[in-house]
Amino acid sequence: MKLYTIDTGYFKLDGGAMFGVVPKVLWSRTNPADENNLCSWAMRSLLIEDGNKLILIDNGIGDKQDEKFLRHYYLHGDDSLKKSLNKYGFSEDDITDVFLSHLHFDHCGGSVKWNNDKSGFEMTFKNAKYWSNEQHWKHALNSNFREKASFLKDNILPIQESGHLNFVKRGEKFHDYFDVLFVDGHTEAQMIPHIKYKEKTIIFAADLLPSTGHIPLAYVMGYDVQPLKTLDEKSKFLLDAANNNHIIFLQHDNYNECCTLKNGEKGVVLDQTFKLSEIL
Repeated sequence: MKLYTIDTGYFKLDGGAMFGVVPKVLWSRTNPADENNLCSWAMRSLLIEDGNKLILIDNGIGDKQDEKFLRHYYLHGDDSLKKSLNKYGFSEDDITDVFLSHLHFDHCGGSVKWNNDKSGFEMTFKNAKYWSNEQHWKHALNSNFREKASFLKDNILPIQESGHLNFVKRGEKFHDYFDVLFVDGHTEAQMIPHIKYKEKTIIFAADLLPSTGHIPLAYVMGYDVQPLKTLDEKSKFLLDAANNNHIIFLQHDNYNECCTLKNGEKGVVLDQTFKLSEIL
């Protein structure tokens, strides 16, 4: 098995929204904001090569949304989904499976693209099965008012209409080396991959732990629909990761790609940060 970091680009979000009730004087120590109170965030995906399988976990914001929409998120950097795949000698057509942690636009927007004449949409990964879960899929299509803006129909419906949609079942393995933790605080039935690799467990943290700046328990995003549930889920997740020396792959951290955790006097704290390539 081989693992590759796929950088799809960077965007900006309001620092207050990303850290909820935590005062700026505290969260800005790890994530300094610009003059508009915006912080930069990565949209980092993970590619797994195993035999004839090439599994992509999440795929960024994509490029099919109109200029007005994209302008709100200040896309920047030279990285892109296609460029990152090409870097390792792969193309979109090589992907066999697309695993979507959840269907917020910054995680699944690259799933679908315009066709050649922009008269309709087509699958970016035309040879791939796309994986969500039935509970989250239904939630995305019938969302609450607060979360509705994060679920874009153009990112979601074409997957089902094309016949590429498949569902992961709660409590079942995705593959022999790939377990899935379901969590509900950020959004209903978000899936957190746990990948077994050379006697290690590498966790794709998605929006359960967006960055090292979110390790303190109270640092919960304002975007989370059930913040108290996030507190409980995150507490168990952090303790398990620290006790078992799991490697956490950070999807949104602008500065750190991976980290490990340890138990401190006041709870779980950051241990080490590093790039995925450094430990493979």
